[in-house]
Amino acid sequence: MNKTTFEQVIEKTGRLIYTNKGDSMMPLIKEGRDILIIEKPTYPLKKYDVPLYKRDSGQYVLHRIIQVRKDDYVTMGDNRINKEYGITDRHIIGVLKGINRSGKNISVDDTGYKLYVRLWYFIFPIRYIWVRSKNLFRIVKRKF
Repeated sequence: MNKTTFEQVIEKTGRLIYTNKGDSMMPLIKEGRDILIIEKPTYPLKKYDVPLYKRDSGQYVLHRIIQVRKDDYVTMGDNRINKEYGITDRHIIGVLKGINRSGKNISVDDTGYKLYVRLWYFIFPIRYIWVRSKNLFRIVKRKF
């Protein structure tokens, strides 16, 4: 049985509707709770867009663009503190356009969504310190 890829679905229908795996985009997107609407990208992508892309390793990733550079994008999951460099248009399969949560649609154009995104990245320095502190605490705890 042939497996249809995300690329094939978007190429054929212009849209991909699926549920994600993983926690890298929490708290906005939660595995098993949210249905994502991904559409064909229109270039150039902008800061805060959420592309679905395929790494050279073949792994699919849904992370937010935090910086647009001349030749590539810098991305990071909302629940991560490490940035990923070198994502280019050739990696991009689609872009998040909306989330369906419990039957309610949340568009990336909604004011509440835009407010969340800007607030979440405004407090990044605090989140960074918090995550690093938690990780350091775990390391120290394991040693004793």
